[in-house]
Parts: sequence; C-alpha cells; structure tokens
Amino acid sequence: MNRVYAHPGRFAGKKAVVTGAAQGIGLAVARRLVAESADVVLVDRSDLVREIADELKADAVVADLERYEGAETAISAAHARHGRIDCLINNVGGTIWAKPYEHYTPEQIRAEVQRSLFPTLWTCRAVLPRLIDQGSGTIVNVSSVATRGVNRVPYAAAKGGVNAITASLALEAAPYGIRVVATAPGGTEAPARRVARGPAAGSDREKAWYQQIVDQTIASSLMKRYGSLEEQAAAIVFLASDEASYITGTVLPVAGGDLG
Repeated sequence: MNRVYAHPGRFAGKKAVVTGAAQGIGLAVARRLVAESADVVLVDRSDLVREIADELKADAVVADLERYEGAETAISAAHARHGRIDCLINNVGGTIWAKPYEHYTPEQIRAEVQRSLFPTLWTCRAVLPRLIDQGSGTIVNVSSVATRGVNRVPYAAAKGGVNAITASLALEAAPYGIRVVATAPGGTEAPARRVARGPAAGSDREKAWYQQIVDQTIASSLMKRYGSLEEQAAAIVFLASDEASYITGTVLPVAGGDLG
C-alpha cells in the first residue's frame, strides 16, 4: 500500500469545519487539513474533541448534530470564529448494530437513521445560508458503499439518503458558486474507538453477523483489503480542495473498487 502524503499550503487561508472529528476518519481529515494549512473547527458530541483540538491547535465545538439546534450551534460558532466557512466535511455517522434486518427493533431502525442521515441533513441546512451569502464554499459528505451491504439495512438507507442530499443539493447550490460532493468509504482499518458507537457484539451469533460484514466487504473490494484512515482522508480533502473545482454532485467510492 502506498503512503499518502499531505500537500502543505494547499488550504492556506481556508476555513474548514470537520464533524465527527474526535476519532476515526474525521480525526484523520482534521489532521490532514491542519497539515495543509487550513484553519479548522472540530465538531463532535464527545468532549474528547477538545483534547484533539488542543493537540492540533484548532478550535473545538461540542454539539449533538442529530438535532438541528446542535448543528446550528456548531456552524454558528465556526462562522463567528473565522467569519466564513470555505469547506464543511460532514463525517458524523456509522453503524450502531450489525444484524439481519428482521432482528432490528423499530427503535433501533430509527436510531440508525438518526445517527447517519440527520447530522448531514441538519448541518447542510445550517451552513447553506452562510455559503450563499459569501458566494462560495464546498460541502463534502461522507457516505458509504454499504448502501449495498449485508446486515446494515437501516444504515444503508441512511447513507442512501446522504447520496441523495449530495446530488439534489448540488443542483440547488451550484448557481451560488457552491459545490456539494461526497465520498463513499469502504471497509477502513482504524484503532479501537475511544468512544463506542454502540454495544459491542457479545454473543456468538452477533459476532457471526459482524464477521459476515467483514467477509462481504473484502469480497466486494477488487483489492481484497480494507483501506486506511489516511486513504479515506486523502480523497475527502482532495474533494474539499480547489483542485476539485469542477467536481460537484458526485459520490466518489473509496473502497478498492467496490462501487456499493
């Protein structure tokens, strides 16, 4: 696997917001943006984001983006801090449970959609008036190739919604000089999460259901492996950069050839 290198200075003078920035892909994106000279506001519902912000010499906002009020608070704080927002990386989301659809309760289905669709829906709504006023900006949504994946139907539905937001909002936003794009990560190797998304698989049956996800993910990838956090961040940051100025309304799979 090739090492992914940052491009110092690529975001000089740019003001960026990264959601879900306390760990995982969001943290990798935040680190890369800082390395490429962006001024970054990190948003997460965990206080862990403050520690990360201190490490990166960035700003932190603790907010629950599953509620519109949390999204508005985060975007308002970021805009007040820097006076503009050049790029918003919508990274919040992730599978809570892993099991066949018939085993999900109605409450769990609702929770999956609330976690992986509404933060993107709300933050797009909160940021859009600011981007229209300044006549520029880029929104990068983080979707998933798991829109075609086993044992994650509610999560797949939510990420399908993220794809639809990307396509339809790009149409509305283009006349204002705003781009809306997305990546669709495949399986990604990452350190153990410091704040868990949900309960860990406990029973043998639950572990077998999760293993089915791993097996299907690798089988669907032409490269037959998981990606790295750095590989995911590289694609997201490219789409957020001026190098991608003629790309909008599209979803880029970053999954070793798995198109989702």
